[in-house]
Amino acid sequence: MLSLVHAASGLLAAAIGAVHVAPQPVTIDETAPVITRDAIVIHAPAPRVWRLQTDVEGWPTWQPGVSSVVKKTEGALRPGSSWVWSTEGLENITSTVQQVEHGRRIVWGGPAAGITAVHVWTFEPTEDGVVVRTEESWTGEPVDAHTAYLQEALDASLDDWLHHLKHRAEQGR
Repeated sequence: MLSLVHAASGLLAAAIGAVHVAPQPVTIDETAPVITRDAIVIHAPAPRVWRLQTDVEGWPTWQPGVSSVVKKTEGALRPGSSWVWSTEGLENITSTVQQVEHGRRIVWGGPAAGITAVHVWTFEPTEDGVVVRTEESWTGEPVDAHTAYLQEALDASLDDWLHHLKHRAEQGR
């Protein structure tokens, strides 16, 4: 009888261990003084849009504000992948991937000039393309000191980014 109980408890433990619980999605800092949310419909195949957005070394070819990108980890972006880049006068930003759901969602962030950023991108395929949503939060001393100015800058930056992504992805349809 005792061995039957041990066998049953072993099966129960194995069944519980086999249940995969997905990690909680990483999100922006909802308490940050600067938060921007934006979206755009891109009439191009979702895989093309994903490839453009996640090929960080290719950004300078279609994002006029990005002057350089040096990838620090080889291969496809995955949690822990990082790159150093410069954009819109901010030099040597180190971004690190925090979460990836291939083709659907990517989150990266990191420090730059006293600002800590968290940036979430989602890609929702539609019948004729993909809806790309982005949201980003900024915290830190410079943000507290210049909230209105940095809010405007981030709003404009993400709007420009989405329109450049759309333009590039829709080329050659």
